[in-house]
Amino acid sequence: MNTEAIVAIIREKYQALKSILNERQRRLWAATEAKVLGHGGQTLVQKATGLSRRTLYAGLQELSLFPDSQDAKVKSSRHHGGGRKRLAVKDAQLLSDLDALVEPTSRGDPETPLRWTCKSLTHLADELKKQGHQISRQKVSELLQALGYSLQGTRKVKEGGSDPDRDAQFNYINERVKFFQQRRQPVISVDTKKKELIGWFQNKGREWRPQGSPEEVQVYDFIDKDLGKVNPYGIYDPNANEGWVSVGTDHNTAEFAVKSIGHWWHTMGQVRYPVAQEILIMADGGGSNGSRNRLWKLRLQALANEIGLRISICHFPPGTSKWNKIEHRMFSYISMNWRGRPLVNLETVVNLIASTTTAKGLKIQAELDRAIYPTGLKVSDQELETVNIKKADFHGEWNYSILPNNGKLRVEN
Repeated sequence: MNTEAIVAIIREKYQALKSILNERQRRLWAATEAKVLGHGGQTLVQKATGLSRRTLYAGLQELSLFPDSQDAKVKSSRHHGGGRKRLAVKDAQLLSDLDALVEPTSRGDPETPLRWTCKSLTHLADELKKQGHQISRQKVSELLQALGYSLQGTRKVKEGGSDPDRDAQFNYINERVKFFQQRRQPVISVDTKKKELIGWFQNKGREWRPQGSPEEVQVYDFIDKDLGKVNPYGIYDPNANEGWVSVGTDHNTAEFAVKSIGHWWHTMGQVRYPVAQEILIMADGGGSNGSRNRLWKLRLQALANEIGLRISICHFPPGTSKWNKIEHRMFSYISMNWRGRPLVNLETVVNLIASTTTAKGLKIQAELDRAIYPTGLKVSDQELETVNIKKADFHGEWNYSILPNNGKLRVEN
């Protein structure tokens, strides 16, 4: 049995017993579970119950001093609510400060809400102490687990080589996002979700159905020539926790990407940000919205001219596309919403995307885009020179702004 299964069993036991056991009984029960598990048992019990290591040590010591249960009765138990208050209760700002430290550099599998941090416990504890919190590295570990973080091994998610300025670029993006949000300017994260086959094909995952009657789908995933595939291009607003998805039926090109951003602005963006002066776009470094894609810049110029806004772009460094917030804050929930369901037609795809919600209030609008987007369009040097682009001092190839060049800019910054 793996450790996660053991933790789940212990947690279920604890939830069933904790309301009828007093503090000392819970301590002794937990210590007994840890002792039976042997090496590593204390860690598993701590993870399952949330009890501190000090409590488990105390329980194990009682078991060793009083192996006879009759003798153990002389030990006392505190009244309900006794003992020291939890650190997070005494220090109300502690959890938010810890989450702020790890969020800009958090990373993980975008298909799960689980996050993990590359900062060590010692470094995090030192940073919190500098902010005035009294905390140990062990307590940092416990609080990170409570916040939904875990320490994990490596996973193949990189798409290219690592740039030496990768971390600096992430810090730059984080500062730009905070700057825009402080000024109440729109910030969006954009990307293309993986292509999906349309038809009676297997979709990973499971859903509740009458026992013994699974949905029957095709044995082989050969594309249906009549139904084809779809390219869902998404725009996610992290501040509003809202998203837009254009479900394209043709090629995933820069023209399709910018057209989708335009749809988001006209449908959702300008309603939420009626006095916006500029937009910040966080995008991957490659693909239809890549930093070297000439057509991407040319079409953004046309969009800037149309809406009269300055459009700023920050690209993620090479090999870090899975760190894009849209991956784990919108796309992952879409995948969970349609898991186990064959995407039998285009209407099903649009409806499943639009019906995706979360406990934190995620809302998504989706629309089918049947337009034709030809590939292989070339942008000449002369056309590129018409783009009114202003590059940042730091990695101007990743960070730049495109200003309207027709005099429609609302406010020049």
